[in-house]
Amino acid sequence: MPHSTNTPWRSRLAVAALALAAGSTWLAAPAAHAQPAQATEPAPLVVRGLPDFTQLVDLVGPSVVNIRTMEKVSTRQGYSGMDEDMLEFFRRFGLPVPNMPRRQGPGEGPSQAQPSGVGSGFILTADGYVMTNAHVVEDADEVLVTLTDKREFKAKIIGADKRTDVAVVKIDATGLPAVKVGDVNRLKVGEWVMAIGSPFGLENTVTAGIVSAKQRDTGDYLPFIQTDVAINPGNSGGPLINMRGEVVGINSQIYSRSGGFMGISFAIPIDEAVRVSDQLRATGRVTRGRIGVQIGPLSKDVAESIGLGKTQGVLVSAVEADSPADKAGVQPGDVITRFDGKAIDKVADLPRLVGNTKPGSHSTLTVLRRGKTLDLPVTIGEVEPDERTAAGPAEEAAPSATAQQLGLTVENLSAAKKKELNLKQGVRIVSANAAAARAGLQEDDVILALANTEVANIKDFEAALAKVDKTKPVNVLVRRGEWTQYVLIRPAR
Repeated sequence: MPHSTNTPWRSRLAVAALALAAGSTWLAAPAAHAQPAQATEPAPLVVRGLPDFTQLVDLVGPSVVNIRTMEKVSTRQGYSGMDEDMLEFFRRFGLPVPNMPRRQGPGEGPSQAQPSGVGSGFILTADGYVMTNAHVVEDADEVLVTLTDKREFKAKIIGADKRTDVAVVKIDATGLPAVKVGDVNRLKVGEWVMAIGSPFGLENTVTAGIVSAKQRDTGDYLPFIQTDVAINPGNSGGPLINMRGEVVGINSQIYSRSGGFMGISFAIPIDEAVRVSDQLRATGRVTRGRIGVQIGPLSKDVAESIGLGKTQGVLVSAVEADSPADKAGVQPGDVITRFDGKAIDKVADLPRLVGNTKPGSHSTLTVLRRGKTLDLPVTIGEVEPDERTAAGPAEEAAPSATAQQLGLTVENLSAAKKKELNLKQGVRIVSANAAAARAGLQEDDVILALANTEVANIKDFEAALAKVDKTKPVNVLVRRGEWTQYVLIRPAR
């Protein structure tokens, strides 16, 4: 029997609530005595019950991992301003140790691994590649990955890209349950999504919400997915999952004034993350294009005054000398409206399109200059890479017998590291064990000289090693941060 038009509103709401609670579908029907609907009226809305996430958890849950990082701390001096009692408090309750400056210098006592952070990740391939955030593994001396079946593995950092906050680590395992990657283009605002991670170290925590917005600009290279899924510290690196059980993003950031969840979370779109991860797995780093311009937004008034029909394009405020843009003839005051035929609608579009273009490629810039449209051919340059998180096999030297005896593995200095330290030569320590570790040498130290012989690269390092007396202490000139100091490596007898 249909409800009459004078049914009390409380009763009507109660009926609707019961229908929703039962998981049924409730159709908003017209009253019994209402006039027939006009042809122009929209169809009535269908209100469905809340989704059931249990099957998604069973499907994707085994692919989500917990990631813990360890950092070596001097047992003699430890962290500046923090005593052992305070450190023990953090360790006992499983809290990440605050990132405070260390005071240990070359030649000081042995170091001890301490917990430095916790995060999440997900299995990308069945043979052990795991995706997470770059900030989760940044500065980690050791990465531990725990699966849902409680197996724990020591992971190797394959590569990390700070600009997109994507990292890939590898564990020695096979037959793992890999995630299914979804299509971000099919993702709609208002769609239900779910997250699984380890907020505050609480493993396998499931939260859910909806997509609040897409293409949210908070960085140069990424259009983020905004959601209202509860994301907290420790969720970083975990998957954002749609109702088909597909990963559509990596939970990366939150907007918060308190440090906790406030209803606004951001996820890296999975298509961007996979593109980055493919490069990390292939070479250990990400290459990006650049053209060498400084740009700014174009106001509506300026756009109209120079003849643009709408606010489109970016204003070139400066051109770097001898850059690809300079060689292409780009001038300050130009308005770049298209890149390879793709429209530039906002400032973030140009660095994103150029950055995703392979260095050395031939592209076309469409610019508006004093009322005229010009197509300028440009050869894309390369953005100077960040300091690498993990050493790639191409740069790492296979340690010689003498190097192994001293406990050293080194690699050539990257251009970024030379610029950072204002050095022209030296080799970076990839690992320090045995005698080198006892002498206080650490990963990322730079060897400038060995046995009173300057070391410019791996070749020089090996040549100097070949001449040392393996039975006597070897002096090494080491740079660590702003410190430069001699250290004696005493071979084991």
